[in-house]
Amino acid sequence: MKRSPLISPDLLERIVDASEDGIVVAEQEGDENILIYVNQGFERLTGYSADEILYQDCRFLQNDDRDQPGLAVIRKALAEGRPCREVLRNYRKDGTLFYNELSITPVFDEQDHLTYFIGVQKDVTERVEAQQELERLKAQHGLA
Repeated sequence: MKRSPLISPDLLERIVDASEDGIVVAEQEGDENILIYVNQGFERLTGYSADEILYQDCRFLQNDDRDQPGLAVIRKALAEGRPCREVLRNYRKDGTLFYNELSITPVFDEQDHLTYFIGVQKDVTERVEAQQELERLKAQHGLA
């Protein structure tokens, strides 16, 4: 028995937009993952408005910084249609670097074909920078 939704589409959109995390939906088109939805959290995190980036491949956030180990892990997970979580170096609209913990979940249609990916982006810049500083201090003092 199919139930009617308890949350209206309008309420659901307001809930998703209230999230501090960036939430995106990307449609898989060959080798590209085209953004078809971003929430306000994404706009706040990146500085890009939805109008500026919808219908683009989501790789624009890495600028030319495409040689990251996490990207290979994400590409493999996307190809296999499985969820994954990786930390990436991304760049805001103003060019500033931020570290983004990206969780990707595939969405399949009724025929079990992979059609979309949901991405949740959490800004982990402070955590990564603190870890880098700790490693720098350990190295400076000869600690393992």
